[in-house]
Amino acid sequence: MGQRVAIIGAGMTKFVRRAQETGKELAWQAAKAALDSCGLTLKDIDCVSLGTAPDAFDGVHMKGEYLSDGSGGWRKPYIRHFVGGGTGVFAPIHGWFHVASGVFDTCLVVCSEKMSSCHPHPQGAFKTIFDHTTEQPLDPTLIWIFALEYNRYMQTYGISKRDIALVSVKNKKNAMDHPAAQLPMEITVDDVLNSELLAWPVNRLDISPASDGAAAIVLAGERTARRLTDKPVWIEGVGWNLDTAYWATRDLSYPRYVEKAARMAYEMAGIKEPKKEIEIAEPYDPFTYKELHHMEGLLLADRGEAPQLLVDGVTQRDGDRPMCPSGGALGVGNPISATGLMKVIEIFLQLRGEAGKRQVPGNPTCGLAQAWGDLMQVGTVIVLKNR
Repeated sequence: MGQRVAIIGAGMTKFVRRAQETGKELAWQAAKAALDSCGLTLKDIDCVSLGTAPDAFDGVHMKGEYLSDGSGGWRKPYIRHFVGGGTGVFAPIHGWFHVASGVFDTCLVVCSEKMSSCHPHPQGAFKTIFDHTTEQPLDPTLIWIFALEYNRYMQTYGISKRDIALVSVKNKKNAMDHPAAQLPMEITVDDVLNSELLAWPVNRLDISPASDGAAAIVLAGERTARRLTDKPVWIEGVGWNLDTAYWATRDLSYPRYVEKAARMAYEMAGIKEPKKEIEIAEPYDPFTYKELHHMEGLLLADRGEAPQLLVDGVTQRDGDRPMCPSGGALGVGNPISATGLMKVIEIFLQLRGEAGKRQVPGNPTCGLAQAWGDLMQVGTVIVLKNR
C-alpha cells in the first residue's frame, strides 16, 4: 500500500434507548465531534466511509443515501457498507484502504444507527433473513439461535453460566466510567442469573440493549497525521472473514471466522504472539458468552479457557489482559454499527492515554478491536499501535 494510516481524531454521541435526534443528526454530532477533536473541518476531508447496518434496522429505505449529508458525504467520494454487527470495524477498514492507497489523504469514518426507528423491533427484520426452506419454518429468533451457541460453548468445555455471567458484571461496571454509556450499573452474578429468562441459557442481563447512537473517527496519511498531532495511533493490521451463513452446519463452540480475520490482521501487523503482544482488546460482546468466545477466536485465550481468565481477574481493567475496558456493548450500548467503531475509539483513546477513568495501567502500545455480525459468520479485526 502507498502510505501508513493513522487515526487522529474521534467522537461519539451518547448511546440511548430512544434518541430525539434523527439518524442524520446523530451522524452529524459524531462527525463534528471527531473533526473538532483534531482541529479539522469538512473542507479538510477528502472522502467519507459510512457504516450502517441493513436498512430495516432503522426502518429507512436507502439509508446510505439518507445519511450521506449528515455524515459529511455531500459532494465528496462516499461509500456505504454493512456486514451487520461487524460493520463498526469494517468501516475503518474501508477508510484505511482509501487512504493507504494514496488516492486520498484524509477520510472521515462514520457509523450511525437509530434502532428505535424500526417498528415494532429490529428482531422483526431478523426473522426474515433465515433460509426459507430449512430455517424459517422453525420460526427462529436471533436470541434462541444464540442460546444454542451459548449452550454448545458451555457443554463443549464444561463452562458454567455463573462464570459467564461475570462478563456482564465486569462490563456494566466498566461502563460506569464511560460518558456515552446507556446501561452502566453495578450488578452481581446472581442479578444476571435471576434476570428474566429469554431462551435458556440466555437471561436478559446476558444481552446488550437496542440502542441509538453514532461514532466517528478521522483517518490521515502519515505526513498529514504527523503534522496534525503528536499522538497518532497507527492502523497496523486489518482482517475480515465471512463464514457460511448456515449456522446449523458449523461447530458453534468456536468462532473460526474470528480466528481467520485475526490471523489476517496479525500477519499484516507483524504480530507473532497475540497473547503477549496484544496488550488491550475490545472483543465484540453483544452477549456475555461472546466476549469469551471471541477472545478465543482472537487467539488471546486457548479454546475453552477464556472463562477462567475472567474468573482470575486477568480481563479486568487492571488485569494483565484487559478486555472491554470501555464497558462494551453490554454496558455502553449496542447501536450495531456504532458499537464496533466505539470499540475502535476506545483502543485509540487508551493508546493515547486519554481514556480518563477507564485508562488501563501500564501505558499500552498495542491493542485491537473486533466486531461480529450477520448470521454469526462475519469477523472483522483491526490492530492499532501508538508507535
